[in-house]
Amino acid sequence: MKHQNVPVSQDQMLMQKLPRRAFLRYAGLGSVGITALMMAASCHKDHNSSPSAEEVTLGSGDVGILNYAYALEQLEAAFYTQVVQTPYSGITDMELSFFTDIRDHEIAHREFFKAALSTNAIASLQFDFSSINFSSRSSVIATAKAFEDLGVSAYNGAGVYLQTPDYLTLAGKIVSVEARHAAYLRELVMTDTFVDTDVVDQNGLDLSRKPSEVLAIAKTYIKTQINSQLP
Repeated sequence: MKHQNVPVSQDQMLMQKLPRRAFLRYAGLGSVGITALMMAASCHKDHNSSPSAEEVTLGSGDVGILNYAYALEQLEAAFYTQVVQTPYSGITDMELSFFTDIRDHEIAHREFFKAALSTNAIASLQFDFSSINFSSRSSVIATAKAFEDLGVSAYNGAGVYLQTPDYLTLAGKIVSVEARHAAYLRELVMTDTFVDTDVVDQNGLDLSRKPSEVLAIAKTYIKTQINSQLP
């Protein structure tokens, strides 16, 4: 029996660029997209093995942008891990289930960037969540909503700086997941409020922020000094 030639997807092309060990770790991404990566990384969801750093430098070009995204995914993964480990008072089974799903998504995103960057990846960051009351539903949901909105605006603003089409394709897949998170969190605040005018303009376009703008906001929660030459 002759084997038919199957077109290679952009996801598969990117995975071919990863170290062999990373490719084996995340095998299946090409066939079902980023969802499979989320499932694969869930088994690593309680830790990030790299030593924490007091100062990191993102780098330039695609490496700089990927490290920038990696830093933001570290932040979100750490936040949602804390939410699930110490659920707020009165949390419902449905809410805990959804927060667990979001945590697993963010960890999958984090681990993907770590694998894609390989030896160019920045070290694990240190975080300061002292301003967040994890026992309060309103505090947790408000922070989660802010993080997701920030993440969406970050990916929207970073895409223009990516030079490799494969990375841009995957960034698009990740930002769509972040937007789904943001919509769900708004539903937790009030039904039928899946979008706000503060993030979507009159033309139906979502907010976009430059890396420097995003990092200025995120630094409230990041103890590690991030050195960035990104716009």
